[in-house]
Amino acid sequence: MKNFKKEWIKIFLGIAAGFLFRIIPIRPPNIEPILALQMPFAKTYGAGIGFAFSFFSILIYDFFTGTVGQWTFITSLTYGTIGIAAALYFKNRASTAFSYAGFAVIATLFFDAVTGLTIGPLFFHQPLKSAFIGQIPFTFWHLIGNVSFALVLSPAVYNLLNRSYKLKDVSIFNILNLKQYEK
Repeated sequence: MKNFKKEWIKIFLGIAAGFLFRIIPIRPPNIEPILALQMPFAKTYGAGIGFAFSFFSILIYDFFTGTVGQWTFITSLTYGTIGIAAALYFKNRASTAFSYAGFAVIATLFFDAVTGLTIGPLFFHQPLKSAFIGQIPFTFWHLIGNVSFALVLSPAVYNLLNRSYKLKDVSIFNILNLKQYEK
């Protein structure tokens, strides 16, 4: 685990990158890189940063888009919990595309179950059955987005956080740890 105090700019840039992606217009709301960015940060810097990265990613987005509400605290706390779980899960695991994808499946199902089955029924008096049925297509697309980002983005971010690159060494193959495929 690295000392995040020396590398706070990377944490800031990670949150900013997630925010900028999320404000792309005409984007499905469940296709976003927060989880894929959060996992390598949690692995590199630990549970505290894993929690804060996700918590503030949700809070900052809702604040700047004017959508802060009761759901903000449920979603940010749920994502923060996933950040803690990611730090624990990846503590003794290799940083591979498939380990990130596996965690993305579990985390997405947990997040969508907690948020999708509580926010509608608690705050909008939606029947639980309707919340569950409505959650199915959302979770399907959320899984596709999170697993896709986890396979490609998470290993690249982990490599960027944990390697020192000289300008001549920076290539997509090095960042994705695919150097063996370069000619």
